[in-house]
Amino acid sequence: MALLFLPHTLDASVSKLPDVGPAFEKRLGKLGIATIRDLLLTLPFGWETYGGPSAIASLTPGVQATVVGRIVKIFIKTTTRKKMRLTEAMIEDDSGERLRVAWFNNPYVVKNLNQGDRVAIAGMVKAGYGGVPEMQSPHYERLDGDPDAQPSRVGGLMPKYHLVNGLTNRKVAQWVESALPLAGQVEDVLPDEVRARHKLMDVGDAIRLGHKPETDEDFRGAKKRMAFAELFELQAAFAMMRAQMAAEPATPIPYQQAVIDAFKVGLGFELTRAQKKATWDAFQDMARPVPMNRLLNGDVGSGKTAVAAACVAMAHASGLQSVVMAPTEILARQHLRKFRGYLEESFPGLTVELLVSSQSAPERRRVRMAAASGHCALLVGTHALIEDDVELANLGLAVVDEQHRFGTRQRELLRAKGSGRPHFLAMTATPIPRTLALALYGEMTTSVIDEMPPGRTPVQTEVVAPDDRQHAYSLVRAEVAAGHQAFVICPLIDDSEAVVARSATAEFERLKKDIFPDLRLDLIHGRLKDKEQVMQRFVGGEIQVLVATAVVEVGVDVPNATVMMIEGADRFGLAQLHQFRGRVGRGTAPSRCLVLTDDPSEKSIGRLELLTRISDGFKLAQEDMNIRGMGELMGPRQHGMSDTAMEALLQPELLSEVRQEAERILESDPGFAHHALLKSTVARRLEMTSIS
Repeated sequence: MALLFLPHTLDASVSKLPDVGPAFEKRLGKLGIATIRDLLLTLPFGWETYGGPSAIASLTPGVQATVVGRIVKIFIKTTTRKKMRLTEAMIEDDSGERLRVAWFNNPYVVKNLNQGDRVAIAGMVKAGYGGVPEMQSPHYERLDGDPDAQPSRVGGLMPKYHLVNGLTNRKVAQWVESALPLAGQVEDVLPDEVRARHKLMDVGDAIRLGHKPETDEDFRGAKKRMAFAELFELQAAFAMMRAQMAAEPATPIPYQQAVIDAFKVGLGFELTRAQKKATWDAFQDMARPVPMNRLLNGDVGSGKTAVAAACVAMAHASGLQSVVMAPTEILARQHLRKFRGYLEESFPGLTVELLVSSQSAPERRRVRMAAASGHCALLVGTHALIEDDVELANLGLAVVDEQHRFGTRQRELLRAKGSGRPHFLAMTATPIPRTLALALYGEMTTSVIDEMPPGRTPVQTEVVAPDDRQHAYSLVRAEVAAGHQAFVICPLIDDSEAVVARSATAEFERLKKDIFPDLRLDLIHGRLKDKEQVMQRFVGGEIQVLVATAVVEVGVDVPNATVMMIEGADRFGLAQLHQFRGRVGRGTAPSRCLVLTDDPSEKSIGRLELLTRISDGFKLAQEDMNIRGMGELMGPRQHGMSDTAMEALLQPELLSEVRQEAERILESDPGFAHHALLKSTVARRLEMTSIS
């Protein structure tokens, strides 16, 4: 039964709902659900279909069904073989037929149900002993009062919500049931004309039918409507950002052929077709008084840094400074070496400096003075670049590497280091399909580098079965004996009972003690304080085998590393596995990627074997999207998008329609002055982005 709420309770905490104490409030918070509005807007990701109540005599093994009957006996017992406690019950329907039911490790059932209770049971039917059908761990609902009462929470279509430990679908569905009377109070962000053009239901109906549909068609319609609204909010926010940026002038950087000629000579290799196109796109943007705002989306090793270096050279020729911000010190130092190699010899007077927190105070002071006085043409660094005491005399270009590692607020602080609005170039080594790039970075124009420079050593990839681990160890040992180095990637930092996976810490100890006692091993993970020092020692060759978590996914350049061994590979997406693979094959020696799985199923092996056939990161990302779904691929909470919206991105035409609608509304109503709710929603989204 629903609670009586005050009029403003949509934005009240979920703790105001029945039976949501502090523990459940915290668990819901992990799912991004803090308010009653959040709960209503978080639709199920799927449904279990059990149908209406069926007679026990009509049940078919292997089919999900719903049964209504009376409990004739219920008791707890311990199994003889595995000593497992289970609650067993016998259900009898009106015809006298019986169904055996068992719940494993769930002592609460016997506290909630008693002999003589009328109940609804929904689950998978199994053939049982003596011709009595069975269900194991089914959903149940006690039917009190009216002997003709029908189940309201069990059977029919039952929702599947994203959960964390300690939450159940039944619990979430109960809370949603309590909150549903408020669905009509949720304001509709979609303008009436947009809803009419696309034949979309209003938001209250979408919430009700999304959580409690009567048909699959109801659910599909509700999902489409909610996805459209969420993508519309995002695209309206992006349209507003683009309009605001266009209103702030930047110093034009005119194209000079002599600059690119000198750059090519100093480069020492020929740019690929994709690199040339991306460079030309950037040069055209920089020549305008509107600030460039471009995303350079390229595969591992595709040569994004060379494109950025060409832009720095062009900015320097116009008397403007540049900054390059990287997420880690080791990546910043790597950029320092590359930019100096690409630029300093070809352009006398173009000095490249480094600013990171580990430098001594006198060195940081010297670099800050060089930047503030204009004597430093390019300043490379980490978050140290956006500290208050860092100033640049004439900033014309800001470059951010690994775009997704920085929030908008950090990028804005970087842009603010000059007196005017600098041109902005973001780079990412995670290949992002075009549709997803438009959804996640819709305020930017995108350049794609989708081909590799000649001479990159192809990485031979092999899927290793669980019982063939010694083969992988032998390959690692052989490569180290030949003077090379190896990575071993693990999916967790610490052992977890909830997830059966090899942890980095436990695996490091085991490898060091039992497998490679004669080799030099070390460990790196996100919680380690001296990550940079460990990586420096690995780059310097002091460490032969580095055991690591996903912290080494991007940016690490160790040409002498020739083996990448990935444990628990079934727990990573294809795009992420491809990123790991990109850490080897960066030198001249042949390299191997050994993909080990704890799941020997045909489906798991089949997905991983795509890595052995496809070396193109964009194609792998597309395959991952098709197999795992957009939300699981990118992690929807990470990008502030719901599952429903992420799934909708698998329909590129929908995103195109949404984008056009957002631009049409903004064009007819600049600043959304006549769309008050949309204006406040967009402002909230921009604020959320700015503090990310």
